Amino acid sequence: MAGRHFDEWSIGQKISHEIRRTVTETDNLLFTTMTHNPQPLHLDREAAEASEFGQILVNGTFTFALMVGLTVGDTTLGTLVANLGYDKLVMPKPVFIGDTLRATSEVTELRESKSRPNAGIVTFLHEALNQRDEVVCRCERSALLRKATS
Repeated sequence: MAGRHFDEWSIGQKISHEIRRTVTETDNLLFTTMTHNPQPLHLDREAAEASEFGQILVNGTFTFALMVGLTVGDTTLGTLVANLGYDKLVMPKPVFIGDTLRATSEVTELRESKSRPNAGIVTFLHEALNQRDEVVCRCERSALLRKATS
């Protein structure tokens, strides 16, 4: 188990996650069609080339999901009770086919659970960055994690 328990975190702790992922045309196409998103910027090369981006724009919800997925192994794998919410989601730069994304996480808040004495809430600030070190996605994630000690 790679994830950490609630009592193994401290505020200000930062992680640069090792796993990186290059976004492919297939990733974008499958995710976009699986989620029934008909946005031409994601699916129609001619429409995308005529846009201000000049190329296919990767579905933002895929970017968000990939960012969270890249962080799980080092943060909550095997220790998660539940994700409680995602806040302040922003996508300051577009993602394109062929971009390689990596993620970072920082613990911004820790608090004991009022209803579960064997768990606590960790708030992470997750960021996804492309190969040019531009932030392409950012959010706060609140996760209810088991404690190592009860």
